[in-house]
Amino acid sequence: MTRSPPLWLTLPSRFAALSARHARIVAAVVAVLLLASLTMLGVPLPQGEPAGAGADRQTDVALYDGIVAAVAHGEDYYRAAADALRAGSYPLRPFLTFRLPVLASVQAMLPAPALLGLLWALAALAAWLWYRRLAAGLAATPARLVALFLLAGGLLAFVQPGLIAFHEIWGGLLVAISLALRRPGRWVEAVAIGAIAMLVRETAALYVLVMAGFALAEGHRREALGWAVALGIFAIALAAHAFAVHGVTGPLDAASPGWAGMHGFGLFVRAMTLATALQLFPPIIAALLAALALLGWASWRDPLALRAVTVFTAYAVTISLFARLDTFYWGLMIAPVYLCGLVFVPDALRDLSVRALDRRRVRVQRIGQ
Repeated sequence: MTRSPPLWLTLPSRFAALSARHARIVAAVVAVLLLASLTMLGVPLPQGEPAGAGADRQTDVALYDGIVAAVAHGEDYYRAAADALRAGSYPLRPFLTFRLPVLASVQAMLPAPALLGLLWALAALAAWLWYRRLAAGLAATPARLVALFLLAGGLLAFVQPGLIAFHEIWGGLLVAISLALRRPGRWVEAVAIGAIAMLVRETAALYVLVMAGFALAEGHRREALGWAVALGIFAIALAAHAFAVHGVTGPLDAASPGWAGMHGFGLFVRAMTLATALQLFPPIIAALLAALALLGWASWRDPLALRAVTVFTAYAVTISLFARLDTFYWGLMIAPVYLCGLVFVPDALRDLSVRALDRRRVRVQRIGQ
């Protein structure tokens, strides 16, 4: 059977090499994925504030801005954070309710224009690096333009001055840059930026764990050691952070309701729609597109895509199981390039349908003598 040339890709998708039986199994999984994405319609819209917040309660961004202002005036970070959390009726226990001090300290040192310039520079770097990686796998100019459009849609939240104090904004950009920089034999820069991402937002550790797992599974021992060292540095910083938080909190301080939301895949889809330009679409369309983006990443036959879809899946599982409605913003950690998976969908669906519908039969004929 002669295979049709790819529609947009330089090489056929992963699905082009599937047997008919395996293609039908994957098609069934895709159908389940699309149906599961529609459970987003039953997930309430988050309010963007901690659970139980009243109408007069400050937002998270206002909280972080207040902490930065106090640090800029010479106050100790942990004392300033504890006072701000109490004033806003936020929980102070366990220690993870406090953000690590790295971002607030940098913000307190830099003037606002310089900080905004740094944010935009990181967003531009992420867009440039990812456009280069994506363009290498796309054959036609229209496909590359679509990829650029999808990149812009994923980066909308990351260039907003009003969110500059939000840790996920910086953490998500750093994760995207780290993932784009990693290549076979070139991993030092990716590890270093991944380490910084963890020190800005602890949830970046999930990304680093995935990358360490890939390096170990592929036999890249030095790279695996590099990711392990980054995790070790993060663990030491987190332990010091816990000790410092213990010094400014007590047993009477409010405790977090915990991280066992169990809202399912629908909350992950909701998180991705709110973190990207998908929020501009009708909910049903946005939900289906969020699921198709994951399918697209899974179909691209490239080592980068395999790492990307594994990272996205890891965050999808984490958000589905542990995020609360008010922590939907965890999705920002993977939002910058998530929508780019849609550029691979035309080839993915074409190859999958062709393989699944293949009903060829091999006939053996005996010719008598």
